Order: sequence, then C-alpha cells, then structure tokens
Amino acid sequence: MKMGNKGEISDSIDSYSTWLLEEGKSKNTVKTYVGVLHAFESWLIEKKRNIYELSTDDIQGYINYLQALNRSTSTVEKIFTAIRMYAHFQNKLDLVQNIQRKAKKKTIETPPVSLNHNEQNKLLQRVKQDHNLRNITIVYTLLHTGIRISELCFLNRSDIFMMDGKGTLTVRNEDGKIDRKIPLSQETQYYLEHYLNELETESEALFLSNVSNRISPRAVQYMLKKYNVNPHKLRHTFCQELINKGVSLAVVAKLAGHSDINVTRRYIHLLSDEIEDAIERTFA
Repeated sequence: MKMGNKGEISDSIDSYSTWLLEEGKSKNTVKTYVGVLHAFESWLIEKKRNIYELSTDDIQGYINYLQALNRSTSTVEKIFTAIRMYAHFQNKLDLVQNIQRKAKKKTIETPPVSLNHNEQNKLLQRVKQDHNLRNITIVYTLLHTGIRISELCFLNRSDIFMMDGKGTLTVRNEDGKIDRKIPLSQETQYYLEHYLNELETESEALFLSNVSNRISPRAVQYMLKKYNVNPHKLRHTFCQELINKGVSLAVVAKLAGHSDINVTRRYIHLLSDEIEDAIERTFA
C-alpha cells in the first residue's frame, strides 16, 4: 500500500487551502477545514491508511468513530462538510455519496436573509453612482438570475444569448456541461449588452479582473463588501422574490439549481395576515 510522505501531504493540503480561498471561502473557514483534514489524516495513518487512497469506507469509518466519541451532530456535520469539500477538490465526490450520519434534530428554520425592495433599489443606486459598468453588470446578474458566485466567475461570453429583446444565461457545471438556462431581465440585458460592447479584450471569460484575467470569487466578494452585501444575500433575494410573486417551488428550484426542493422550501414563510387573506379569498 502506497503511503504519502509528510511533504506530499503538506503539498496536498496547501493546494486544498489555496483552492478553498479561490472558491471564496473565508480565511477562518479555510483554517477550520484544513484543521479537519489534518485530524482526518492522523486518524487514517493510525489505521494504516492514507489520504491518497481514500475510500468511502475510510470516510464512513471516521464518521462512525466521531459519533462513537459522542461528538455532537452539528460537529460531525461540519467535519463531514470539510471532508466533502476535499473530495470535491480531488474530483472524487462519489466517495461521499451515501455516507451515514445521525440525523439532526429538527428545528424551526428561519428563511434566508434577503433584501426588500427598498434595499434592492438603494444597492443598485449606490453601485451605479460608482460608474463601474462591470460591477453594475455583476450586481444585476447576481440579483436577477440568482446564480452562485462560482457560477458567475465561470461564465463565458458564449453563455450569454440576447436577441429581439429576449435573452438567456447558460449555467454550466465544472465539466462545462449545461446545468440550466435562466431568462434574463430587461435591465440585466441592458447592462450586459453595454458591458460586452465596451470590452477591449477577446478573452473567453465574461467577467474580468482589473488585470484582464477571469475574475475570482474573492474579487467579487471584495467588490460587494463595499456595498454591505454578499453574493448569498443576492441569491436569496432572487429566490425570495420569485416565491413572493407566486412562482411554484419546482420552478424556483430549477432556476436556482437546487437539487433538493427542501432547500427551496426555506423561502416560504407566511405572515398571519397573509394566511387570513388566503382564507378570505378562498371561502368568501
């Protein structure tokens, strides 16, 4: 059995750390995930296994070990998330399929935080005041399509189609295969068209950094931080707006790229007056 030496392990973890930062993870999150990986690696070595020949049984065994130590369900889930991200980094997501863990105790979930109409208008006004067409276009794209920050940075020019007042944005997975297509609002089309017309490079990437490279998640996060908003809140706003307009859960899930419709259900939260109005309209 091949055993990686300490140098190789360090290189692998360093590469993982760099990848996490490029994916937009915070420094604290990266530190936590790397710490989890070191602990997992130590456990593997004790079992005469190694991270280079990682198997589903290794991961399941470690989860069982943690649960036997009476680690809390939330702690085990956080550790599993870090290991799952490492499997993603290694393009081996199949390793974490069907890993058994104790179910979390059900709690009342609060809807994700989103922007109301007034907050949306203020954000757009502030971005426009800075007169940076790229940033304006990015904010409209995130707010009006709900795509993830990684999906935004992965966009190419060829993923944008506009003709006769209608447009679509094609979201692709990491293999370049089409994941979903999202219709573009008139405002998003307007800014995308102007942005594309002013680009002075033939780069395939849609959104570029200040040095004409494909923009990174960290760069987008840094830009949005100036306006006291983050990509997650813009994505949540997109989903919440659709739900508020009466769009079905199935359609919202498809547009947002949710593989589990229960994730989409988080956006349903009826106020008491809405419930009363529903009864009145139904039985009046």
